[in-house]
Amino acid sequence: MFCAVIVAAGSSRRAGFDKLAAHLDGSPVLRRSVDAFVSAGCSAVVVVCPEPRWREVGLADAAFPIPVLRADGGAERQDSVAAGLDALPAGTRYVAVHDGARPLITPQGIAACLAAARQTGAAACAHPIVDTLKRADAAACSLPEKVSRDNLWGMETPQIFDLALLRRAYACVAAQHLVVTDEVSVLEAIGVSTRLVQVGANLKITLPGDLELAELIWRNRA
Repeated sequence: MFCAVIVAAGSSRRAGFDKLAAHLDGSPVLRRSVDAFVSAGCSAVVVVCPEPRWREVGLADAAFPIPVLRADGGAERQDSVAAGLDALPAGTRYVAVHDGARPLITPQGIAACLAAARQTGAAACAHPIVDTLKRADAAACSLPEKVSRDNLWGMETPQIFDLALLRRAYACVAAQHLVVTDEVSVLEAIGVSTRLVQVGANLKITLPGDLELAELIWRNRA
């Protein structure tokens, strides 16, 4: 059984507005993310978010063909993911962990990542870095160091794993009191590498301009 945990417990401080409640072509960003996983054939979706946001984006009253559940978040992202994992239904074999602020993920992209996870136990959406990279000092002035972009990838979500493997990795992270920013880093704590999968435009809404760009991409897909 394949299920998803969608993380949507953040405060949206960098955006300056509630990016998860903001509308993308008429529907809240968070709802777009949930709809993608429902359409991808998930057996259940757990949304980790505060109850006011759950109600604001219309999930409390929405009718879905599968269970779409809510869980409270924690102090750190990894605490929110752990809460979501605890809320998964019995029988879950593979789990996708996804940032609710990535509404452009498609069912086809989810399926491609899931196929890789079924082969390896661990897969994540990502993209090769194509920009020139520079390191800067504390005053934001560039340093002469050359930073190679060879084999560098920018991480995205969903990140999909064999649930037993992910639970084992999270237990290791908790035992060592590590702070991690994504589940690929969690798997690295137990020495497991993750297959990286390109799925096309999958940007994260972080700043107001990102929402405008996402709107353009969304409408051009239709």
